[in-house]
Amino acid sequence: MDLGEAIANRIKELCQERGISINKLALLSGLTQSTVDSILRGKSKNPQLATLLKISEGLGISVSEFLDDIRITDADIKD
Repeated sequence: MDLGEAIANRIKELCQERGISINKLALLSGLTQSTVDSILRGKSKNPQLATLLKISEGLGISVSEFLDDIRITDADIKD
């Protein structure tokens, strides 16, 4: 699994755990729906740290909690 897929899976999992839609996450994060969709659909394979910070805030966790997932730490990093 590459890093983009791992991040997308982590977002989907956390949204499901919290019972929030992707649309709601975009609103809570202060991001556009298209930005979140591009990450989830694999168009944005390497989201910026600032974007991950906003997503983490929207999920009510720190960015370190967000990144603390085996799929992310073991992901294949592509340039």
